[in-house]
Amino acid sequence: MRRTFVKRTGPVLGMVFAACLALTSCGLSGTTATDATSTAQVPELRPDQKVSIVFESYNYGLAGAWTDTFNALIADFSKKFPNISVTAQKPQGNSPNPATDTISSIQNQMVAGHPPDVAQLGFSDLDFTVHQLGAKPLDTLFGKQAVQQNFDGDKFHYHPRARTLDDWDGHTYGVPFVFSTPVLYYNASLFTQAGLDPAKPPATWQQLADDAKAITAKTGQGGVYVDCLTKSAKDWCFQSMVRSNGGRVISDDRRTLAYADAPSVEVTRMAQDLVTSGAMPKLAQKQGYEAFARGEIGMILETSAIQGTFVAGAKDKWELRSAAMPRFGDKTPVPTNSGAGLHILTNDPAKQRAAWELIKFLTSEQSYVSIAKNIGYLPLRSEMVTDPNVLGAWANQNPLLAPNIAQLATMEPWVSMPGNDYLQIRDGMMDAVESIVFQGKDAQSTLTAARTEGAKLMPAS
Repeated sequence: MRRTFVKRTGPVLGMVFAACLALTSCGLSGTTATDATSTAQVPELRPDQKVSIVFESYNYGLAGAWTDTFNALIADFSKKFPNISVTAQKPQGNSPNPATDTISSIQNQMVAGHPPDVAQLGFSDLDFTVHQLGAKPLDTLFGKQAVQQNFDGDKFHYHPRARTLDDWDGHTYGVPFVFSTPVLYYNASLFTQAGLDPAKPPATWQQLADDAKAITAKTGQGGVYVDCLTKSAKDWCFQSMVRSNGGRVISDDRRTLAYADAPSVEVTRMAQDLVTSGAMPKLAQKQGYEAFARGEIGMILETSAIQGTFVAGAKDKWELRSAAMPRFGDKTPVPTNSGAGLHILTNDPAKQRAAWELIKFLTSEQSYVSIAKNIGYLPLRSEMVTDPNVLGAWANQNPLLAPNIAQLATMEPWVSMPGNDYLQIRDGMMDAVESIVFQGKDAQSTLTAARTEGAKLMPAS
């Protein structure tokens, strides 16, 4: 699958990773900044030049490991660049998932005349980020060679499936920062209590449903929570489920909405059956992952960004394990990526240079060690997990990583909805999904109605 965009106006781990590299020709070739200038346009900062920048990241809206890790990284950056002052802030808003507040937060600050200088923005927001938020092409600002040098790193390269996730129309508009693929985390202790073999996690959705029902019947706890099915979760994982069932939520050329087609309908009906049977509790996104962390649910399909919460919750109480996302029958699973990249929004050359130094630091090998160990996000310089002197020994002691790394081989990118009304299209789709799964609405008619409304918001071809 070639990643194509239509321009709009406006140990086992080492072996697993080697296999991922061998398979890079089968996907995510993407666009590259082939026409970008190789000469930097933004001057270097003078040694005595003081610059202050604002960095907005949804990680600051998440308590515990997220905020603590990023506070430590910013402190380390300040020691390395004492002339650059960084004010870190979370998006403005009160959503349970602060990542959903990012776009409106930046828009409001733009209207007020003081947007952040550098921001962490989701991959599904890339179209809007480029065409409406004014993200700057990094290869034009700093030169193609400098951008590629950052991707190459001192020793560990960016994984080729991550390298192009923030490319658009031949330019690199951001540096992919953090992502995960959908991981099935499960409570091995509840599996044992339910008479299930924790060494054999479910490989198909039918097996997952059977195991979830057994856990609920024999332990009284929730069987499974699929964190792909609410508006708060956005649509990265729902896209993965639909693609794994042979469909797409939007056509390959991003011109036609497809989330009322049979594969999407089947996914929502399957999830609705989990709720109707009592195997999946009716919970909001945050309630779901917090209940799993407390040991009250047997399985959860989730991003590794929440892994730290699960590890802390399970400690000395129950056994946490992980597996690949289940497949539909004999179909090959197609994991999509969650996450975000780092983008420069400021027009000030000095702030642009300071922001570039921050981006390079936050995507460095040093920073990814902290992010991987403390949060659980997959380091995009993935070779780090095979080096015993970096993350290799830690990875071998943390088998929770293995499914995420293995799924890189078949990962496809999270596709953004087009146009200025893309959020309304996406949220309308996910409102429909949530109402089908948790409120029992008819799948076909509900998705068809949402698609009809979404089509009215699509940009003209």
